[in-house]
Amino acid sequence: MFNERLRNVRKKCGLTQQNMADKLGISLNAYQKYEQAERSPSLECLVIIADIFDISIDYLLCRDEFIR
Repeated sequence: MFNERLRNVRKKCGLTQQNMADKLGISLNAYQKYEQAERSPSLECLVIIADIFDISIDYLLCRDEFIR
């Protein structure tokens, strides 16, 4: 699921949840809700997340098993 992929990729890159919230221009609480599957990012935010990690949106959305 998206939240698990997001958490795994973030940890692999050595970023904290606060780092991600800062990069996305959102509150820590809002970002934490993405990883807890309580909230979904907007399309604009999803594109920024994919760009931060240099991965495809399909990978983040579990539509593809390959990061690139």
